Amino acid sequence: MLELICKKTCGTCKKTVALLDERGVAYRYREYTEEPLSRAEIVDVLKKLDLGPKDVLRTHDKAFKELSLTGDEPDEKLLDLMAEHPTLLQRPIGVLGDKAAVGRPPENVLEIL
Repeated sequence: MLELICKKTCGTCKKTVALLDERGVAYRYREYTEEPLSRAEIVDVLKKLDLGPKDVLRTHDKAFKELSLTGDEPDEKLLDLMAEHPTLLQRPIGVLGDKAAVGRPPENVLEIL
């Protein structure tokens, strides 16, 4: 089953949920601020996305500014920070088996079905 990693207040997440509901796609909704991904899960998702931490770093996030990040930090540090501060991770992310997609735009999630 598709796992949708989201934040309930995110407009793009809401659009992705609506798209999946409209198409009748079954999914498990994971509110990542309430059920954060572990560091190992983040590493696994990034492998499935074929992306690095910098590629999914939310540079306009409040935590990015509060932590005085530049985006040039080493990957290992970013992974630790993403596990500690989940909102640093881009959303929504759809994960299905060995595939994943960042839902920006929401239709990207449909590509892994």
